[in-house]
Amino acid sequence: MALGTPSFFFFLTFLLLFNLQISLSQQQLTFFNFSESPWQPSQNRTLLSLNKIFTAGFFSVPNSNLFTFSIWYSKVPLSAGPLVWSTITKVNGSGTLEINSKGELLLNGSPFQDSDSNNATSPSNSTQLVLHDDGNLVFGSWSSFKNPTNTVLPNQNFSTGFELHSNNGKFRFIKAKTLVLNATSDEYYSTPNTLLSMDDLGKMSMEGNSFLTSDYGDSRFRKLVLDDDGNLRTYSFYPEQKNQWVEVWKGIWEMCKIKGKCGPNAICVPKEDLSTSTYCVCPSGFTSKHGGTEEGCQRKIPLSQQTQFMRLDYVNYTSDGSLHEIKANNFTICESSCTRDKNCLGFGFKYDGSGYCVLLSGTNLQYGYWSPGTETAMFVKVDKSESSASNFIGMTEVMQTTCPVNISLPLPPKDSNTTARNIAIICTLFAAELIAGVAFFWSFLKRYIKYRDMATTLGLELLPAGGPKRFTYSEIKVATNDFSNLIGKGGFGDVYKGELPDHRVVAVKCLKNVTGGDAEFWAEVTIIARMHHLNLVRLWGFCAEKGQRILVYEHIPGGSLDKYLFRVNKSHNNNLLKEQSSPNTPPQRPVLDWSIRYRIALGVARAIAYLHEECLEWVLHCDIKPENILLGDDFCPKISDFGLAKLRKKEDMVTMSRRRGTPGYMAPEWITADPITSKADVYSFGMVLLELVSGIRNFEIQGSVVRSDEWYFPGWAFDKMFKEMRVEEILDGQIRDTYDSRAHFDMVNRMVKTAMWCLQDRPELRPTMGKVAKMLEGTVEITEPKKPTVFFLGEE
Repeated sequence: MALGTPSFFFFLTFLLLFNLQISLSQQQLTFFNFSESPWQPSQNRTLLSLNKIFTAGFFSVPNSNLFTFSIWYSKVPLSAGPLVWSTITKVNGSGTLEINSKGELLLNGSPFQDSDSNNATSPSNSTQLVLHDDGNLVFGSWSSFKNPTNTVLPNQNFSTGFELHSNNGKFRFIKAKTLVLNATSDEYYSTPNTLLSMDDLGKMSMEGNSFLTSDYGDSRFRKLVLDDDGNLRTYSFYPEQKNQWVEVWKGIWEMCKIKGKCGPNAICVPKEDLSTSTYCVCPSGFTSKHGGTEEGCQRKIPLSQQTQFMRLDYVNYTSDGSLHEIKANNFTICESSCTRDKNCLGFGFKYDGSGYCVLLSGTNLQYGYWSPGTETAMFVKVDKSESSASNFIGMTEVMQTTCPVNISLPLPPKDSNTTARNIAIICTLFAAELIAGVAFFWSFLKRYIKYRDMATTLGLELLPAGGPKRFTYSEIKVATNDFSNLIGKGGFGDVYKGELPDHRVVAVKCLKNVTGGDAEFWAEVTIIARMHHLNLVRLWGFCAEKGQRILVYEHIPGGSLDKYLFRVNKSHNNNLLKEQSSPNTPPQRPVLDWSIRYRIALGVARAIAYLHEECLEWVLHCDIKPENILLGDDFCPKISDFGLAKLRKKEDMVTMSRRRGTPGYMAPEWITADPITSKADVYSFGMVLLELVSGIRNFEIQGSVVRSDEWYFPGWAFDKMFKEMRVEEILDGQIRDTYDSRAHFDMVNRMVKTAMWCLQDRPELRPTMGKVAKMLEGTVEITEPKKPTVFFLGEE
């Protein structure tokens, strides 16, 4: 073919037009300036960062014909939600983005950022709209980083006056620190310090050289978002997990603590896990409004002059008026203070002896939510005629008794005018008083010598005022019907059920074979008397008479945890401690669901942390096991048999001369020559925590390929959970069918990981009980644990 033929020129023209059409349909700009104006959605233009990570342009609003000018991750699919910034103004298909001759960036004829005083302007029309490699859209002095919407990107500084707004407009993140409900500006969450920035690796720096982190270290797309549910979360994009954004950090674990979930008087309750979905419930005495419980609740019966209080356990409330905290020495004072105040809607009271009492006044109760970590019992005022029972019950009832004493003095004798009679009366009285005084002094002297010797022998002469009540041996015999109702046997003695004259049911423990003599018994009385915690069995009194050493505890009717967990092959634990388990209790106990097991684990962890870290003196339990965990109202756990172990100061190490505890729950250092510390209790708790998940004894061999003499329960559970990824095989068979991987995996995974850290063979590798409680709560990150091993078997 000749180069000058018409066919050749036609072919060349066709190729040029085709290439031009392709370039116009896929036009990607590196900047946008005056010469490129105007820019319409139909032109299919995009503004691309030089590293091609971010794209800006008109983005179609779902389910509408409108567009926003937005910024998004180029390589994140639409289904995963790539947007990181958008204008508030929406335009239709004929809308324009342009730079006019005055150097103003206009969207549909109006300033580009019409909701902010910092509009996009420039003194010259030569200024360009540029998308930087970090996702910052810049025009002159204006930038998207200084005008965020609901998202923060890596390397975006939290400047002065920085705010994030949720897309639904209900929540704000202000001052780079605080989450508030937009309608009322009520605060519901605050970071430890003011946030400064987030780097490419997910590390969020704060003032004071502190920081927050999640999956710190991986190079991937990240963003910090104020979601429409009011929570602040950090997301990382995982292409290997179906191209999804994965939540790696969030500010609030209990979603009900976010204000505005429910209307006035209603109570927010989690559906399954505390960190997932919620629903609203009206308390007893209230009914939902026409719009449902999300709109709030109203009283069934308006308040009259005669009122009563409805108890709501594990419930928190505020009011639309005021919260007034007062000092109340007992419950009656707190209740009376609210009864006298016509504006008082209810009150909260702590049964810990602190005298905490808070009165709620106003028109409505606000921001109610249920939480297992609530320490205050809430009492809501209702009309006297209200007959419905409370729908939030669980905290142990506390009995208060008062003994009124009436004292009266005899009337003085009538005056007499006879001097002789008066003298005779005075002399007679003086002689009688003298004789009575001598007799009383002699009796006192004999008794003083007797009791002084007894007190010296038992070391009770230093018994502090306000300590536990001292019972006589005869009182104990009457209370226990001459020790006829035996309810348990243990290594330190037998336990009998009894009833005091004030009708309190008690558990009476008769000690025997207590090593250390008087000193150890005195240590138990003084130490246990100081223990005040929701999850510890309370000591009410003692007896030291006629060679007897007796402790009087509160009685826990629910029995011990092992009765609920282990229902098969009972022969292994026939000889274990069975204190305070009633023989009349039916053998078939209710099955504990996953939420109750989690609450039991959290309550026991908090109680042990209290013994280790919050007491005036450090108390080691040395025998943590299911038999020593009793279940009270609403399965509230209470640890028993503490205080019998030796006491040590916090700065000293303890080396005990003999083993203490139960085989299967004893830490390796009991057998080796290592000193005994609080980490021994951590090991025992880890074994109990693993049994809570599996429902089997740690020494009951399960399916394994190793020999029976090398089988180790934690190692078996580790392989099933983290190597074989067959979590269902370690779950309790009684409730395995109710396990939902979406609802329960996070809870079970947190419990198993925490147990694995507690069961490390070296004490220094185990966390403290305070950290264990936080790991279960989810307030600290749990790293991947090492496989627990027995020190004499080593790694497999």
